[in-house]
Amino acid sequence: MAGKGGNGCVAFRREKFVPHGGPAGGDGGKGGDVVFVADPGMSTLLDLTYQHTLKAEPGEPGRGKDQYGAKGEDLEVRVPVGTQIFDKATGELRFDLAEPNSRTVVARGGTGGRGNIHFATPYDRAPRRAEPGQEGEAFDARFELKVMADVGLLGFPNAGKSTFIRAVSRARPKVADYPFTTLVPHLGVVSVGEEGNFVVADIPGLIPGASEGAGLGIQFLKHVERTRALLHLITIDAGDGRDPMKDYVALRTELKKFDPKLAKRPEVVALSKADLPEVREAYPPLKKAFAKKKIALHLLSAATGEGVREVLLALWKTLQKKK
Repeated sequence: MAGKGGNGCVAFRREKFVPHGGPAGGDGGKGGDVVFVADPGMSTLLDLTYQHTLKAEPGEPGRGKDQYGAKGEDLEVRVPVGTQIFDKATGELRFDLAEPNSRTVVARGGTGGRGNIHFATPYDRAPRRAEPGQEGEAFDARFELKVMADVGLLGFPNAGKSTFIRAVSRARPKVADYPFTTLVPHLGVVSVGEEGNFVVADIPGLIPGASEGAGLGIQFLKHVERTRALLHLITIDAGDGRDPMKDYVALRTELKKFDPKLAKRPEVVALSKADLPEVREAYPPLKKAFAKKKIALHLLSAATGEGVREVLLALWKTLQKKK
């Protein structure tokens, strides 16, 4: 809620050596704005969880002797890059803070009311009226955070996504031998040497029905919308009866259901956990099966580093084509 404008003042100047003082009521000050700043150093909206009302200062009322009221102080709210602000009542997207360090006025303060110095006329030299300050802009807001990354990691739970991002960056998501160890997205900066670097987001594991909210569902599928390319990790070690091709098709289907544009996003597909004998044995027939779909299947092991460099270069080339 932006600050209310200060009320105008009704006052008259009567001093011994000022024979024609007349009306002297000043204007009220403008109310403060609510300003959101996209802070690259923040990663969650936790700070907003405990603030039910965001309110800027009101403007000061006008005073006598032609004195104007001071402007209310702006309320500056720092949020992570990628924060979206929706109107809770209509569901309309009002603001999208996608640029680092950008400043966005979310609610503007009300204008201060005019004092009686503005209402003097030849017919009314002693006006006894002034304007009230205007209310500041206000609305019920809903906040969403969509991580900003170049590449999004996709795969079923325990497909090796967290191990991969730990191997190629300084991000440290939790790694364990049970599903859904990743509960929040993790960002990591990946260097490919002289070529440059890019940002990878470890998206929590998805399952069939995610587009309808199954598992962690839509809560994290929305993060994929921000990425420019996808790295799809599959494996045969993510659970009993796991079929890499079926897993790939299942998650591609979820992407398409959630947003048809995501299904057209460029991707690199890799079979992870190549350090396991059963994965290495399954790679040749899987490579041929994916080749029939005109998909190049890479083989990698984040634990040993095998094939990781080749996958990173493939992602880098994909990103360069998207520019």
